[in-house]
Amino acid sequence: MLTLFHAPQSRSGRIVWLLEEIGVDYDIHQVDIFRAMTLTGARDPANIHPDGKVPALVHDGALVTESAAIALYLTDLHPHADLGASVGSPDRAAYLTWLAWTAGEMEPGVWSKINGAADTDPNARARYNHVVERLLTALATGPWLMGERFTAVDVMVASAVAWGREYLPASALIDAWLERALNRPANVRAAAKDGALPAVVQAA
Repeated sequence: MLTLFHAPQSRSGRIVWLLEEIGVDYDIHQVDIFRAMTLTGARDPANIHPDGKVPALVHDGALVTESAAIALYLTDLHPHADLGASVGSPDRAAYLTWLAWTAGEMEPGVWSKINGAADTDPNARARYNHVVERLLTALATGPWLMGERFTAVDVMVASAVAWGREYLPASALIDAWLERALNRPANVRAAAKDGALPAVVQAA
């Protein structure tokens, strides 16, 4: 059995989307998290993630955390969904590279634009520009990031780009790809299951 520890409107939403793409049975265990950008929420004692974050996935008693690791675990566990690349396949190296790049380069690069570092620090600016260039290069031969086939890489990257779209340059390629990804039936179902943010209680 698969159980996802999930907080609404957070990074774990991408794993809900991926699970819907795979089409497997799973349970959602909704938890609270501390949200640094709004200084709301708190660590939830019911959350099994060792850092009190999300996503965290439990499969038959085994715990997997971090989005890229969970995506790899799920696509290896369910090869029939054709959303990953099996060991020994020609696409395996590119698939692993894309997953690691998403967490290690893309998200920090876009975050540097959000927090202003890319506008003042030449190294941050270069990192951000490399992220944009890599996206555009892949999408120029698309229609998906790994070519003709939609994969978990598109789930991971599209979920992040959708959140930070205003911090990326105007691009018909990015917009068309993002629309294709977000309009997939699995993502529509995932959005319906995501849940609403908890109400913020104002001090009296």
